[in-house]
Amino acid sequence: MQTTDWTEGYTSDIGYTYGYFKELNPLAMRLAFFNAGLQPPQLDADTTACELGFGQGLSCAMHASASPVQWWGTDFLPQQAGFAQNLAQVSGTRAHFYDDDFATFLERDDLPQFDFIALHGVWTWVSSDNRAVIVEFLRRHLKVGGVVYLSYNTQVGWAQMMPLRKLLTQHVDRLGAAGAGSARNIREALAFAKQLFDTAPAHARSHPAAANKLQELLAQDPHYLAHEYFNRDWAPMDFADLADQLHSAKLTFASSAHYLDLIDPLNLTEAQQTLLDRIPDTALRETARDFCVDKAFRKDYWHKGAQPLSAAQMAEAFRQERVILTKPRGRISLVVEGVLGVMDLSPQIYDPILDLMSDYQPHSLGEMADSLNQIEGMDLMTLVQAAFIFAHRGEWHSAQSEADQEMTRPGCDALNRHLLTAHADKDKLLHLASPVTGGGIQVTPQEKVLTLAWLEGEREIAALAQALMQQLADGPLREGQDQATALETADGFVQRFVPFLQGHKIL
Repeated sequence: MQTTDWTEGYTSDIGYTYGYFKELNPLAMRLAFFNAGLQPPQLDADTTACELGFGQGLSCAMHASASPVQWWGTDFLPQQAGFAQNLAQVSGTRAHFYDDDFATFLERDDLPQFDFIALHGVWTWVSSDNRAVIVEFLRRHLKVGGVVYLSYNTQVGWAQMMPLRKLLTQHVDRLGAAGAGSARNIREALAFAKQLFDTAPAHARSHPAAANKLQELLAQDPHYLAHEYFNRDWAPMDFADLADQLHSAKLTFASSAHYLDLIDPLNLTEAQQTLLDRIPDTALRETARDFCVDKAFRKDYWHKGAQPLSAAQMAEAFRQERVILTKPRGRISLVVEGVLGVMDLSPQIYDPILDLMSDYQPHSLGEMADSLNQIEGMDLMTLVQAAFIFAHRGEWHSAQSEADQEMTRPGCDALNRHLLTAHADKDKLLHLASPVTGGGIQVTPQEKVLTLAWLEGEREIAALAQALMQQLADGPLREGQDQATALETADGFVQRFVPFLQGHKIL
């Protein structure tokens, strides 16, 4: 009997990582849309969202539990769909997660029209037939005024690395052991490539970026690499070619979702900015911009008939936007790195902004502009630029309304308790759900242990340190300075991280 390869060349014997991606949170698009002079969809209990190819589903499960938005999604690997379904069930959300392939999902008759559809990296990893199915899904299921988030590898940034990727996959195909599993075969392919590059081949001398990329790959998790680089289909694409394919779904480019891209002086020379400003065609301009910055991975928002905002409406939208710190104040640097290099942010301007926000409560940009107007150089657009910088680095995020926070808090509490207990051993699952941002907040393995102990009623530093010692007995805290290190970590948690988690209504 002939069997069908349901995987279609996609890696299926090794799960995707438990990563959280902030760009998949619909609330994250608001600043980009205001900046583009466009009205984003309203986010409330009537809003619908979908993620195609959600991996382990941590992002979509968190967004379903932490916001009023109704979520759907699919990932054709059953074990990953099951993990996402379990997270949704624990938090009591109305999310609908399936293990359909894209063609099957397209033909479901129980799907709504969506306000927001997200694909993280999937576009690069699927066949041309599946990309056509995705475009048809967007055409059929995206509402007028709806938004698509789509990230993908670009041909410009990957040109030098394509031969290396081909070398690695050829090693797996030709010398990989059939029963050894993807992780082992990937490690052996990387070891082979390192041996080859250690001989100083002419290709490596002519393309030094390839050698740098190999060093980067050698340090990464095979679970991540298997899905990013070792699928049968892997097709980086220029922006203009992508725009041509999305045209039939009536999609128009809105903005980069990579917020640092919105600050040209960090990334483009004056000559480059002048040249790009003279290009009337959006697709050609974006492709040319990718050449200027050697873009390897794009994160973009597209829209279907979003309504324009006037200049006055844009300014008022920015003034009303509420933001909150999503990292403790002490972990935020005033050094920013763009394509053109590293720049120091002015402490006279940025320290007062961060100090004002260090109460870990949402503040509107207008409120901050009014409170800090005595500082020279401080105005609304300075705060917008700050929002772009810190949102890019995952240090700020837009905040939900108080009503939405209260509505979603029980689901977040249940999900977080589950993540801290049932998945305490997953050292790569390092996010908790915040009802304030409607998404994930990053924590360290030590902070996971201490957060659970705090939730269980421990308040004394010594008791918290003991909980940490017990959980990490086989980890980095052992012998010699174990107790002192644990006490110091516990004290820092109480003094600095507890107020942060309380501001995000996680504690």
